Amino acid sequence: MQKEYEGRTEQEAIDKAIRELGLDRDQFDVEVIEKEKKGLFRKGNVRIRVYYGSDSNADDNTEDYDDEDSEPAETEEDRNPEPQNDNERKILEFLDTLIMKMGYTGKSSISFRRDSKIGLNIESDDSSIIIGRKGKNLDAIQLITNVYAGNLDPDIKVVIDSENYRMRHEEQIIRTAYRTAADVRRTGRSRLLDPMNPFERRLVHTALNDFDGVETKSEGEGLYKQVRILPKK
Repeated sequence: MQKEYEGRTEQEAIDKAIRELGLDRDQFDVEVIEKEKKGLFRKGNVRIRVYYGSDSNADDNTEDYDDEDSEPAETEEDRNPEPQNDNERKILEFLDTLIMKMGYTGKSSISFRRDSKIGLNIESDDSSIIIGRKGKNLDAIQLITNVYAGNLDPDIKVVIDSENYRMRHEEQIIRTAYRTAADVRRTGRSRLLDPMNPFERRLVHTALNDFDGVETKSEGEGLYKQVRILPKK
């Protein structure tokens, strides 16, 4: 879940979130979406977006993706790449237009439907650019598309992929986590992984939950934090 708060400073906005949500600071992630405007004739509050519950990086190693064992079996309609309603048609048209406005060619289609979540896949000769370094461009496209989809229906969540990047990226994160954990267990020295978003951090926490001899914790501020893998005491 996520909510937005305002304050004269980032800390004031965070304090508001703590009071209203009744959570400790380490139980939610913060993204600054509007910085304080400074200057003689410019005034403005700081606006933050708080991620908590299933959207935050709680240290209980919970996951933010679907458990296939607990989901109903997929139907042909779930896999049908053609839009099934006006909202799906509008979202596909928006995504295709966005890719075109970026100066690239591409065609989007529906890869899956699950509850209020819809998966979109972009086929393009420029897929490497659309994905970007470490998926940054793909994440930005997904964020913009989710803003548009949220205006159509606040319950819709859009997941965008291209060339199966997200699956390959998740597998790479897990392989790196296992390799680093083995090194920590062998040397007895903790290691920090690269900064990751909440979903990626949960992948690491979950993957290493049953890895003997190590434990994990998140460090840092903001949306992108680092996971430290350390010897279990």
